[in-house]
Amino acid sequence: MTPTLTTPHTAATARELAPREQEALRHIAAGHTYLQTARHMGLSKHTVDAYLRRIRAKLNVNTTAEMTRIAIALGF
Repeated sequence: MTPTLTTPHTAATARELAPREQEALRHIAAGHTYLQTARHMGLSKHTVDAYLRRIRAKLNVNTTAEMTRIAIALGF
């Protein structure tokens, strides 16, 4: 039996994210730092941190790595 990586999160979960949260998630999934993401979005790094905390809560994950894995699975 081969283990597979599955995610309980669906595209519906992605639609729960606000457009700016989705944009921040795309940047982080692309490997950008909080500061790089903030500069690209014209925000402070504290605002980006707030967006990412909300995203983690909505996706029910605890780490940036989990959030990135889900973002990639959802097509971000």
